[in-house]
Parts: sequence; structure tokens; C-alpha cells
Amino acid sequence: MTASKPSLFTARWLAAPAAALLFTACASTTTPTTSGASAPAAAVTPVTPAAPVKVKVFVAAMFEIGQNTGDRAGEFQHWYERYWKGAKPIAVPGALQPVYCNADGVCGAVLGMGKVNSSSSMQAILLNPQFDFSQSYYVISGVAGTPPSRGTIGEVSWATWLVDYDLGHRWAPEENKAGEPTFMPRKGYEDYRRFKLNPDLVTWAMKLSADTPLKDADSARKYRLRYPDAAARRAPFVGTGTHMTGDTFFHGPGMSKQAQYIARLYGADDYVITEMEAAAITLVIKRTHGTDRVMSLRGAVNFDQGSPKETTLQHLDPAPGETAGGFAETVENIERVGSRVVDHIVGNWPKWSAGVPKP
Repeated sequence: MTASKPSLFTARWLAAPAAALLFTACASTTTPTTSGASAPAAAVTPVTPAAPVKVKVFVAAMFEIGQNTGDRAGEFQHWYERYWKGAKPIAVPGALQPVYCNADGVCGAVLGMGKVNSSSSMQAILLNPQFDFSQSYYVISGVAGTPPSRGTIGEVSWATWLVDYDLGHRWAPEENKAGEPTFMPRKGYEDYRRFKLNPDLVTWAMKLSADTPLKDADSARKYRLRYPDAAARRAPFVGTGTHMTGDTFFHGPGMSKQAQYIARLYGADDYVITEMEAAAITLVIKRTHGTDRVMSLRGAVNFDQGSPKETTLQHLDPAPGETAGGFAETVENIERVGSRVVDHIVGNWPKWSAGVPKP
């Protein structure tokens, strides 16, 4: 985080679907460009594997802050330091960043923020002949927002459903009957506006990670007290629910209510996480390998609306020192939770290679 006041368009974790745009001024593995892309890590020459890498688990992050190791951590750094420190980057044409793999078949990459950025990187990687994804599991990992009625700062959530927030018809509230929804699904998009993730895989994820010790921050503890909701005041926990994917940085109680309305309209579970990529990435994976092995893992670094004592714009564009805090702890919590599942799958590969075992 810089010391300057964040703008309406850079405060990513304050507005929505997930992931700390406050850090985008430095969110790459090297120096960012005006398009949001970045070059591979400095002084490292990408390699080409002699034979396709058999990928057991692929971890997808959306952005990093500075380098992959040794500085302030974004979404990728803790994963990188656990699984790929010292690994050679594998260049993939069409992907935002190179892919890293270890000898156990765990691979990962920074895909970029937003639906188009992340899904185009994922498609380039999936179709690249340097990798064999025929038996792969996927962990779509990153930071997010949460409604104060459902979650808290520092929590980590496994998605049961992924729902596209943007795909449909919307109109201005003043052009509607008072109190009625201003969203209607667009017919013909049923197969790619929502995804029910494998319930057995979600059950496994919770079974393996629900008791993970999570970090918390004094700043987050103080910030939670601004909200009257019991959920918002909770200490960090591991949970499940619907993750809402939207390129729109929706924010405020009205937009949060609409997200919950869409989740229920589509027959999904309660909306608990707002993020920017998972539904789009999952659609790409679905078209090549199906969705039975897809997991979405998000850590909440903000609430999707202000407290009762502030306006939406005040919360969206906070004064210095008025942000939620807990970002560093949350990105570590995500890896702590996710690595339990990754390590179990890889360590028990004969039981998992053919598909998800019954819990």
C-alpha cells in the first residue's frame, strides 16, 4: 500500500469483486505497464520442458506485488515460496506471466485481474503443449470482498457456486418501481452464468482445512467494530458459499443486496464473496476439462459496503488510515488453507488421479 490516498478506481478491495486494486500500482512480478501487464521476473530466462509437465494441481493467482519473493506479498508470493522458490519460469505465449512447476506436479501462475485478463491467460496455459492437464485439479486463489452480514476480514472461503454478476439486463433504479429488482437474466446464457462446483470436492476442502489456524491483525479487529453485524465482528474463519464474479466494482448495500438476489435467483447458495475472475476462468476450464476438479478459494480483505455511519462513497474512497487492514494476514491465510488441500491431493495421488474420492 502506498502512503497516498487511494482513488475511486484504485481501491480494488474496497469496491468489489475482490482483490485489492489499491496495490495495482505495483501488482506484478516486475515493473507494471500501462496495460496492467508485466514482464517475467528479472534476470531469469524462461525454459521449455523436454516433455509435457503432468500437472496434478494448478494454482491460479491474479496479481503479485513487486517480486515473487522477498518483498510485500500479494496473491502469489506465499504460494510461490511454498512450492516454486528456485523453480525456472516456463514462458507461455498469450499468458500474462510464466508458469512455475515443481517436481511433484504442482504448478501455478499469475493470470491477471478481471475476467478477460485472467481467462485468456488460463486458456493460453491450458492449450499449451508444454503441460498435460488431463488429470489436473485447480485452485483459483485470491483476495476478495464480503458482505458484513455473511463474512469478516481475514476469513477464507471455498466456493460452492460461482455466479456471473454482470451477465444480464440492468437498468437505473429511478426507471423502476420502487423496491423492485433492477436486474434480469439474459436468456440463452444459462450454461455459463453459473457453475455448481463439485460438492464432494468442497466437502474434502472443508474437511482438510476447516481447522487451519488463521492469522488476524489488530487493525482488522478494530475495523470490524464499525459494523453491528455478528458475522462482520467474527475472527477469521474458513467457510463456504457462493462467489460472485463481476468486472463491475459493485459497492454499497444496494449492490450487495442485488448480488444476493442474483445468487438466489439462480438457485445458488448465499452470496458470501465478491471477486473478479473465478466464473470466467472456470468456463475456460469447463470447455477443455470440465469443472469437477475446480476449486475457488478467496480471502476477504474488505466489506462490500460501508458501516452504518458512512456513505458508500466515503467507504469507497477512504481517508488515509481508514482502510480495513489485515491484507498481509489474509493473503497468508489463503495459502495456509489452500496448501492443506494441495498437499493432500499430491500426497495421495493414486487415490485422486482418477477423480475426487468420496469424502
